[in-house]
Amino acid sequence: MRLALAQLDFTVGAFEENFRRMRDAVARAAAAHADLVVFSELATTGYPPRDLLTQSGFVDRNLALLDRVAALSTGTLGILIGFVDRNPAPGGRPLFNAVALCTAGRVAERRYKSLLPTYDVFDEDRYFEPAAAVSPIEYRGWRLGVTICEDLWNPREFWARPRYRRDPVAELAAADPHVLINVSSSPFELRKAALRRDLVRQGARTHQRYFFYVNQVGGNDELVFDGHSVGIAPDGSEVVRAGAFVEDFVLIDVPTESGAPSPDRVLRPVADGEEAMAHQALVLGVRDYVGKCGFRTAVLGLSGGIDSAVTACLAAEALGPGQVTGVLMPSRYSSRHSVEDARALAEHLGIPSLLLPIDGVVQAYLDALGPMRAAADASPDGLTEQNLQARVRGALLMAHSNTYGSMLLTTGNKSELAVGYCTLYGDMCGGLAVISDVPKTLVYRLARYINRSRPVIPESTLTKAPSAELKPDQTDQDTLPSYEVLDRIIEGYVEQGLDAAAIAAQGIDRGTVDAMVRRINLSEYKRRQAAPGLKISSKAFGVGRRFPIAARFADP
Repeated sequence: MRLALAQLDFTVGAFEENFRRMRDAVARAAAAHADLVVFSELATTGYPPRDLLTQSGFVDRNLALLDRVAALSTGTLGILIGFVDRNPAPGGRPLFNAVALCTAGRVAERRYKSLLPTYDVFDEDRYFEPAAAVSPIEYRGWRLGVTICEDLWNPREFWARPRYRRDPVAELAAADPHVLINVSSSPFELRKAALRRDLVRQGARTHQRYFFYVNQVGGNDELVFDGHSVGIAPDGSEVVRAGAFVEDFVLIDVPTESGAPSPDRVLRPVADGEEAMAHQALVLGVRDYVGKCGFRTAVLGLSGGIDSAVTACLAAEALGPGQVTGVLMPSRYSSRHSVEDARALAEHLGIPSLLLPIDGVVQAYLDALGPMRAAADASPDGLTEQNLQARVRGALLMAHSNTYGSMLLTTGNKSELAVGYCTLYGDMCGGLAVISDVPKTLVYRLARYINRSRPVIPESTLTKAPSAELKPDQTDQDTLPSYEVLDRIIEGYVEQGLDAAAIAAQGIDRGTVDAMVRRINLSEYKRRQAAPGLKISSKAFGVGRRFPIAARFADP
């Protein structure tokens, strides 16, 4: 059986665009004499459709698109495609997360997702009814064991504590399919691609079947989908590996009899290492978010610091240097090397830059606020004055965005966002927070990775003490522990769910842990108003982390 694995970049609700991508892939599969072309989970709608699923017109258009795709299944070519189906039963959720086998111009078989994730960024139980049972799909003498995304993730042999009571893959394997296939829309996070391969390998070895996994690629809102589609032989070896962070189309001849020779392997090279993976994910996330939101250009503030430098590099690679503008907004507290570093970065990247000094605008604000500041006996370098500088910069950047129709990219990192080391309506202004899920220590590693071939980011940007430069001689470590320590606390508390005692037991001062955990909790109100951020960790701030703002819980 010749399989065609179509790893494509779908946009949520872009029915015509998504159809064209599928039509082209079907044509390639037919020209290659494939027996079956496989698309990803919810290919008709794009993933995740979220509350668009509550609109009947959206579901109708998805079903109409399914019929159009089915009409392409002419001759000997079948199509396996993810879609949204209606649940005709009077009870339960109104929809199914479904997969269809299309042959001879029509939908021949339907199967439904059994395990519906409701953790992190997933909320599928809000919309879908789970399948009560599974069964293979009969197709031209072959039995296909087809599952959908999360159905793959519950082998009892793999987890110490499985999340669900059922293992749909094992249930299908008991029905003696020739091959196992999982259609998926699994978002990227660091180290997840290897885990997925291990899960598919576990299924292939345990059930002694070829197992093929087809994932979506591309960015949709905060989520980045990395592709990494894979096929594993019964002995656990890889026979297919699609590219990472790119659309791909892979053909593989699968033996359907035990003992038959292994097929020729099709293994695309993929980047290795966390820095390379994070870099590719963020570039793809920026490119798709900006483009799918209808923008062609982007603007950001260039401070001469590491965060804005890395963000500018990612944006320039994603959109092209001519599509990104850097705005320099020095104040009386900006060091000369900061302006020089920002100019050098713009020159190295080939992006246009603009100089807008802010002292005059800030002074106008201070003059207007003079009576209030005098009555409060405010410090001339106090928090109000520092935040005014950030807010003036935010207003200027938003004015540039309004004038030129460019998307404003914010440049704050995860470490700052975690503890509220950022200014509402200031440096938090923007349409996309590019590195808001990148801790400061990884920002430095990304900068070194970007500089691996040539010095794009000036060396002084990498070596000087990080500073907001909002008052004389200011550094981040005036009010924060070292970023090496802070990032360990954030990883433990936010990503691993550890309490303060467990984090301190790793050799970190308990007073420091308590202070930073308190700041993380108190800063939730800021994060609720932040721009959407690209997710690359197991737990990002945003839709996947739901903490109350008005709460008094304190970790003892």
